[in-house]
Amino acid sequence: MTGPVLVFDLDGTLVETMGDLTASLNHALEHAGFEAIEADRVRRMVGAGVKVLVERGLEYNKVQPSAEVVEPMLERFVKYYEAHICVHSHTFDGAVQALEALKDKGWKLAICTNKLEGLAKPLIRALGIEQLFDAVVGGDTFSKNKPDAMPVFGAIDMAGGTKRGSVFIGDSRTDIEAARNAGLPVIAVDFGYTDVPVIELKPDVVISHFNELENAIDSFANAE
Repeated sequence: MTGPVLVFDLDGTLVETMGDLTASLNHALEHAGFEAIEADRVRRMVGAGVKVLVERGLEYNKVQPSAEVVEPMLERFVKYYEAHICVHSHTFDGAVQALEALKDKGWKLAICTNKLEGLAKPLIRALGIEQLFDAVVGGDTFSKNKPDAMPVFGAIDMAGGTKRGSVFIGDSRTDIEAARNAGLPVIAVDFGYTDVPVIELKPDVVISHFNELENAIDSFANAE
C-alpha cells in the first residue's frame, strides 16, 4: 500500500552522534599528526558526509585537504567509527516514542542521511530502531547526496511511498535545501548540528522536542 513518507535525517535529528563522530575525527587527525578538535566545533562541521568532515578537520588545522592527505585519514576514520559506532550515540529524547506512534498511525518512515549507508545501517541496528524504517538512504546510496533531491526521492521510492503528502525532518542547512529541492515541506529540530540557528534557515516549522512532531506534521495536512 502506497502513501506519504516521513523522511528523516539521522545525525543531529534522530540520533545524538557527536561523541562518536568527534572521537573518530580526532583519532584520524591525531594519528596524522594534527590537532584534535573539541566537540562543540565539530558540531558545526558535520552534515555533508564523512569526507567533508575530514576535510573541514584539516582546514581547522590550516592544512590544504589534498587527496593524498584526505584518503588515508578517511579510511582510518571509517575503520575507527565502524568499531565504535555506538559508544556514546543515543536517540534524542522522545524520538523512538514519536516514531512508533507515527508508524502505528500508518506513516511510512525513511532515513535520508549523508552518512555512508554502510555506517548508517549498523548505527540504527545498534540503537534497536532498524525495524521502524521502510528505507535507509546514505550519502553513497545514489550518485548524488543531499542537498540534491535525488536521495530524498530515492528514500520515498524505496519506502514504497509517494511524494504527495511526504514531509522531511532535519536539523541543518543541507536538510532544508534538500527538502526545498525535492518540493517537500520541512520540519527542523533546533537541537541538532548547524552553524547558524536553524530558524534563520527558514524551515516551515521548528520543533524543540519530538513530542511536538505529530502536531507539526498534522499542520501541513490541515493547511491543504
